[in-house]
Amino acid sequence: MILAAGQGTRVRPLTKNVPKPMVPILGKPVMEYLIEHMARYGVREIMVNVAFNHYKIENYFGDGRRWGVDLGYSYEGAREHGEIVPKPFGSAGGMRKIQDFGGFFDETTIVVCGDAVVDLDIGAALHEHKSKGAIASVVALEVPLDQVQNYGVVVADNEGRITSFQEKPKPAEAKSRLASTGIYIFEPEVLDLVPKGKPFDIGSELFPLLVEKGLPFYVQKRFFNWIDIGRLNDYWEVSQRVLRGEVAQMDMPGKEVQPGVWVGLNTSIAWESSKLVGPIYVGSNVRIEPGVSIIGPAWIGHGSHIRSGARVERCIVFDYTRISGPQTMSEMIVSPQYCVGRDGVAHYLGEDMSPFRWGDARG
Repeated sequence: MILAAGQGTRVRPLTKNVPKPMVPILGKPVMEYLIEHMARYGVREIMVNVAFNHYKIENYFGDGRRWGVDLGYSYEGAREHGEIVPKPFGSAGGMRKIQDFGGFFDETTIVVCGDAVVDLDIGAALHEHKSKGAIASVVALEVPLDQVQNYGVVVADNEGRITSFQEKPKPAEAKSRLASTGIYIFEPEVLDLVPKGKPFDIGSELFPLLVEKGLPFYVQKRFFNWIDIGRLNDYWEVSQRVLRGEVAQMDMPGKEVQPGVWVGLNTSIAWESSKLVGPIYVGSNVRIEPGVSIIGPAWIGHGSHIRSGARVERCIVFDYTRISGPQTMSEMIVSPQYCVGRDGVAHYLGEDMSPFRWGDARG
């Protein structure tokens, strides 16, 4: 089960026009890495709950055959004044809706959020879940004490049985350093506890109910890469890590034409008078004019145009973006409609007071 019905408000403007699972890393949607990873472990049947901009997920992934899986979708919406509008049912409520419709969850199910990249050993996690006789398991990572305030924290006894949760506690008040990764393993009977036809959340409502009823509910402490895009700065940090080659199974596309510089097909780059310091990826049909400096880690999306005199430092440039010169853009995410710094300050095309000049390269 991939949870993909949220709005992703905390990472706007990245999600202004696309659902959060479709935000790209190395030119691929975040959710694509999840599907590829599950397919490697033999997961062949995957349901996705969708709501906002749902068609962008469904049109891209289709029935899943390209990844060797079967994908199904459950749209969460309602008719209001003659129009269908998205109305998420909550993470648990969305699963109950699917179960009531077709009984999909008839065996052990792994649940993941569609906005994170993971390399979890799914086989080992399932084995631990089964060996403990758990009805539900939460996969967690131990984080430094000064970071617990960014996560939901799992509190468990010496055997790993969950006793309580803390939502983003202050370091001095934290009873644990185990951060929930939003990866869960459920037995079918878990969904019997979810009320029919109403929004219901996994973390804030279902999990406390499991604890209250004293059911076999466990945490798994695991070591793996968990790349969560919960905030705008997370996306920039993740992209930098990936470009530096620090994340397994996320390799740079294109051809390495000089150390640390990869390019796609049909690029026009003024190599003699430009400065490119890797790691950098330059997508297909990109034009880089004379006198440009690009300092990595940087990603230049396909169809983009970097004008003479521009300096691009540690930036993510989305497809078909034109950056004018002479100017410097540093540690920014740039699209044809907006640019936003890692501090979260956004500038939109057409703003009179913006210090930056950029636009759509297709114009």
